[in-house]
Amino acid sequence: MNKKSFNRRDFLRLSALAGAGAVITPGMSAQNPADISIGNENVFPMRKLGKTGIEMPILSMGVMRADNPNVVRAAYNSGITHFDTAHGYQNGRNEEMLGNFFKDKPRNSFTIATKGKFPYPLKDSFEKDYTDLLNLSLKRLQMDYVEIFYTHALDSRESTDDITNPRITNLLKQFKSEGKIKHIALSTHAMKPEQIDAAISTGIYEVILLSYNFKMPNLEATNAAIERGVKAGIGFVAMKSMVGGVAGAPGSAPTNVNGQACLKWVWENENITTAIPGFDNFDKLEDCLAAARSPKLTTAERDYLAMLDSKNMLFCQRCGKCEKQCPEHLPIPELMRAYMYAYGYKNAGLSKETLAELRLGDPASLCSSCKGSCRVECSLQYDVAGKIAAVTPVLNVPDVLLS
Repeated sequence: MNKKSFNRRDFLRLSALAGAGAVITPGMSAQNPADISIGNENVFPMRKLGKTGIEMPILSMGVMRADNPNVVRAAYNSGITHFDTAHGYQNGRNEEMLGNFFKDKPRNSFTIATKGKFPYPLKDSFEKDYTDLLNLSLKRLQMDYVEIFYTHALDSRESTDDITNPRITNLLKQFKSEGKIKHIALSTHAMKPEQIDAAISTGIYEVILLSYNFKMPNLEATNAAIERGVKAGIGFVAMKSMVGGVAGAPGSAPTNVNGQACLKWVWENENITTAIPGFDNFDKLEDCLAAARSPKLTTAERDYLAMLDSKNMLFCQRCGKCEKQCPEHLPIPELMRAYMYAYGYKNAGLSKETLAELRLGDPASLCSSCKGSCRVECSLQYDVAGKIAAVTPVLNVPDVLLS
C-alpha cells in the first residue's frame, strides 16, 4: 500500500478485514487473511498529555457526529488511538456505538474521553444525579473506567465559579479514587483564560478541552493561559478547530474551509497535545489523516487562512458582548451554536438538543421586543436575529424526523 495514498477503498478493505476478525490495532499488523501492515502507514507526531502520562497522536477522533462504526474502525486501524464522546451525544447512542466497537479490543490500545453536563446552580441532588450519569456512560461504553472525564460545556461566567466549587471537585476526586475515571477534566467552548486559571487554582484538573482555532479574537491571552496550564501539568485538547465553516450554509462564507490548513494551524502550538475533529465519513477522515502525516503549514495554506480571516464563519467565538446588548438577555452564543449544528454540521437533532437545554419557551416569541430591528451588533457581523429565526423552528420538529 502506497504510503501517500490511503483512500476509501483501503478504508473499506481494512473495515472488512476487521469485521472478519482480523482486528488491526495501532502499531500491530494483520497476518490473515491478508498480509497488511498499517503500523507504518500513518506515522503521526506524538505528544504527551500534560501530567497524565498519556502519549497520543496529534490527531484524535471527535465521535460526536459519527454514527457509522466503520468510520470508527477505519480511524482506529489508521493509528488513531484517542476517541472523544459525551453522555448526551445522539441521546446516548454515540457511547453505545463505541462500547460495541471497543468491547473486544485490547484496552491498552485506545483511550476514551466522555463528558457530562450538569445544570447550575447545582441542585440538592447533584451528587446522586452526576454519579448516575457517569455510571450510565460506563454501562453504555461497556467499560469499567474512562481515561478522561470532562465536566462538559463550562461556558459561562457562572460555570467558571463551578470549576472551583467544592461539591464538584470533591465528587470528581471521588470518581477518580473509585477508579471510574483516570483523569479529571473540563471542557469549554468559551476559551476564557479565566477558566484555565480557575482550573489551575484547584490543582485537580489534568486535561482541558477547549475551542481553539485561527479565528480566535483573544488568541494572545488564551495562549498565555494555556502556557500557564502546561506549566501546572495540564494537558490541552483542541476542538472547533475548523470554526464550523462550510460552503452554502445561510450566513456563512461562500468558500470551503480547508480542514487540513485549520488543523495544521492548531498543531503549530506545541502546547496543544491533540485535536479532535468531528469527521463522520471516510473522505473527512482521509483529509484529517493527510494533515497529520504532513502537519507543517505550507505557504499556500498560510495564505488561505489569511484570506479566511476576514470571512464570516459559522463558529461563534463567544466573546459575550451580544448578551449585554440584547434587551431580552437571550443566550445568543448558545443559539449560534445550535445554528452551527443545524446548518454547518447538518445535524438538526443535535441542534434541537442544544436548544431544548436553553428552555426558551415559545420560539415564536423570541426577539419580539425588538420588533424586527435587532439591537445586537455582533463582532463577527452575524445576522443574529436572522440566525435565531432560522434555527428555532427545529424545536417544533418531531425527534423521529431528525437525524
